[in-house]
Amino acid sequence: MPDESNPIGSIKISPGAIATIAYHAARQSYGVVGLTSKNLVNGLTQVLVKDPTYGVEVTYDGQNIIIDLYVVIEYGTRIKSVALSVRNTVRYQVEKALGMPVSEVNVHVRGLRVSDPD
Repeated sequence: MPDESNPIGSIKISPGAIATIAYHAARQSYGVVGLTSKNLVNGLTQVLVKDPTYGVEVTYDGQNIIIDLYVVIEYGTRIKSVALSVRNTVRYQVEKALGMPVSEVNVHVRGLRVSDPD
């Protein structure tokens, strides 16, 4: 993952650390009810093991950090506005924590949920 070298040593950041930052930023965004898995197998795994990077995939190709988020949005909110807000919040929080630019944040809306039936 991203690393920084100097005469004293080097710093390497794992994809899991970046995914955890992105997960918490997405969960705090307005209109996001939760994150979900990309596919059924990962969803079954989440039932067995609690993972703080659930619903987040991080790809690093040596130059670009790409983050994919799989979110569930509150029914009744503007989906496009929530997705744009999530994208901007995640990008800002990850760039602030890493000090490196994020090239892409892709938000995949996997469903809608009614939280308050009133």
